[in-house]
Amino acid sequence: MEEFHKVRRLPPYVFEQVNRLKASARSRGADIIDLGMGNPDLPTPQAIVNKLCEVAQDPRTHRYSSSRGIPGLRRAQAAYYARRFGVKLNPETQIVATLGSKEGFANMAQAITAPGDVVLCPNPTYPIHAFGFIMSGGVVRSIPAEPDHNFIPALERAVRHSIPKPLALILNYPSNPTACLATLDFYKDVVAFARKNDVIILSDLAYAEIYFEGSPPPSVLEVPGAMDVTVEFTSISKTFSMPGWRMGFAVGNERLIAALARVKSYLDYGAFTPIQVAAAAALNSNGGEIEEVRSVYRRRRDVLVDAFGRAGWHVPPPPATMFAWAPIPEPFRHLGSLEFSKLLVEKADVAVAPGIGFGEHGDDYVRIALVENEHRIRQAARSIKRFLSTAAERPDNVVSIAAHR
Repeated sequence: MEEFHKVRRLPPYVFEQVNRLKASARSRGADIIDLGMGNPDLPTPQAIVNKLCEVAQDPRTHRYSSSRGIPGLRRAQAAYYARRFGVKLNPETQIVATLGSKEGFANMAQAITAPGDVVLCPNPTYPIHAFGFIMSGGVVRSIPAEPDHNFIPALERAVRHSIPKPLALILNYPSNPTACLATLDFYKDVVAFARKNDVIILSDLAYAEIYFEGSPPPSVLEVPGAMDVTVEFTSISKTFSMPGWRMGFAVGNERLIAALARVKSYLDYGAFTPIQVAAAAALNSNGGEIEEVRSVYRRRRDVLVDAFGRAGWHVPPPPATMFAWAPIPEPFRHLGSLEFSKLLVEKADVAVAPGIGFGEHGDDYVRIALVENEHRIRQAARSIKRFLSTAAERPDNVVSIAAHR
């Protein structure tokens, strides 16, 4: 039977091919070190778990919740933005709680996109940034992922040559997958462009608290006038090691937030109330849990860069996020990221995420997630060292796996 229209617009999920290889190897007894999926392994702080358990004892909290998020949670998010960024938000009109930032992003795309609308999207980037709009009938035009001197000229070209004129611009700093950072001066230039050209800014700030050097990453909403054109998405998944709790936020322009809230009101009743109360407690905490999470990822990053470097694979140290964006070693670059990722599973028992899954301009890279402890990262480096040395001795073996199938 013919595939449904929206399903046809989605390519095969690249990561699923690596996942199948992992599952097959594990079924044969292989010990796969999984550095592929960005699924935090750290436990949620006990105080947050205790608050969930406490509130869940009250049967009144078992009823439907609020799609926009309970008032206490929205106030906690407003207080966080005031402390962290110096940005004042109205909890009633400028904040919506989402079921993770991914859901919020996808539903915002549904709320604002008409068929054929053009959206400017970094390439490479996190898949929902592009496919949220593709599923909503939009058209994606790629722009550079790096926030450098080429960025604004690329936006200007896009406005000149896109029909219709672009509806929205997606920002993602700290970036998943590249880990690059943006400065407040960069955001000022982007806001000025967006206001001049009547373009909506959608900023994904999910990794605001996972940074390792220098000043904390800024919010685009710190720029005067940004509130006129911007919605920003955050998440507590990585900040407080709560990925399975599915709690995030959209904040910013009242008109855009109202559109998102209206769409969500037809789709869900919000997260389980005890989760929302526990999330509010996390946001209202003194920040000690955040610093501990940051320290763990910093140590893992340093071990990864050192151990992989000794193994013969240069991995640039990421300044932020829980990912390293690693160029494929030269002898394997011709294979592309998917085939190289398959080789790592089959020959080194190590799983990574192929860069092609984040966009065509990611195909010379793989994303390595810091989701295993330091011992396991060193173990992965030893396996990779053996694999690289074997390949160097027998380069005729460095061929696409697909060639054998």
